[in-house]
Amino acid sequence: MVLFYLTKAFVSLYLCNFKIQNLKNMIEDKIPQRTSIAQLGEFGLIAHLTKNFGVSQLSTLKGIGDDAAVLDFKDKKVVISTDLLVEGVHFDLAYVPLKHLGYKAVVVNVSDICAMNAKATQITVSVAVSNRFPLEALDELFTGIALAADEYKVDVIGGDTTSSQKGLIISITAIGEADANEIVYRNGAKQTDLLVVTGDLGAAYMGLQVLEREKQVFQVNPNSQPDLDAYTYLIERQLKPEARKDVRTLLHALEIKPTAMIDISDGLSSEIIHLCKQSQVGCNLYEDKLPIDPQFISVCEEFQIDSTTVAINGGEDYELLFTIGMDDFDKIKGNPNFTVIGHMTQESEGIHLITRADTKIPLKARGWNALGEE
Repeated sequence: MVLFYLTKAFVSLYLCNFKIQNLKNMIEDKIPQRTSIAQLGEFGLIAHLTKNFGVSQLSTLKGIGDDAAVLDFKDKKVVISTDLLVEGVHFDLAYVPLKHLGYKAVVVNVSDICAMNAKATQITVSVAVSNRFPLEALDELFTGIALAADEYKVDVIGGDTTSSQKGLIISITAIGEADANEIVYRNGAKQTDLLVVTGDLGAAYMGLQVLEREKQVFQVNPNSQPDLDAYTYLIERQLKPEARKDVRTLLHALEIKPTAMIDISDGLSSEIIHLCKQSQVGCNLYEDKLPIDPQFISVCEEFQIDSTTVAINGGEDYELLFTIGMDDFDKIKGNPNFTVIGHMTQESEGIHLITRADTKIPLKARGWNALGEE
């Protein structure tokens, strides 16, 4: 498995040497070699950035190098998803290493394919960059993309490059395949279905809070040396999340097909509401069932933030949220990959959080919204 987990020294390097300098200063002062993209031209740049991408999927008949890619899925159904990542909106290069950004850009798209109970097979990659970025910076970005492509066994089959007036923009389209009877939509949940989540919740958001705090500390005191040992897991969840490609295999082995499924990118509360609205059901989510990591709890206390609020609203966990029939409960009971966190109800009953004190609170979508609204 390709890993480049953050060590204390690596994170310190980015937080202390790279982070507060703007990208132009970082490039000029910290990277000894600077190759202008204009020297290569568009086709030369594409050839340079894609020279290490191969083909591993049988469905890829033609990848990079023609006017369009050619895919052959035979009797499989094709699923497609696209995500756009914009500098200053979705990521901050003050503390996000370009290699990690490239990796994460692939993961967030593969996660959407996983949420359809499908297998990701190909991606296209498009980037818009300003002249602040030399070739070496794009090499770092595409190294991360290549690592993720290898990890998730997806072929990079095309894309586009263009200039940007300011900042970096990344657009990735993910393509996947599944048999018609395997695909899971958001609108299939039924009354009395169990609500299940993979992994743990909220860690990515708290990792972001740690990075933002260290950025502000460094702005005040550039000589400060952050000690990040206590936050390793949280920072990793923010900078290098993983898509749950394993869940499809796990559920197949357990002979379970979810009735509805979605990935947790915008926050648990938002995703539950999406499922309920599209399935026309209500839901009871139980606070005492939420899976949260001990390090997450500790850092919430340090920041004086309510852990439940973060767990249901934080976003960027890229875990999978799905519903199953009650008859399948025994199949997942005790499985460390899955946690039953609630159940679906009649639509008229509404969508609620049941607190530890047995209080019923209407659940509201307070997670990430790309348009800047709740």
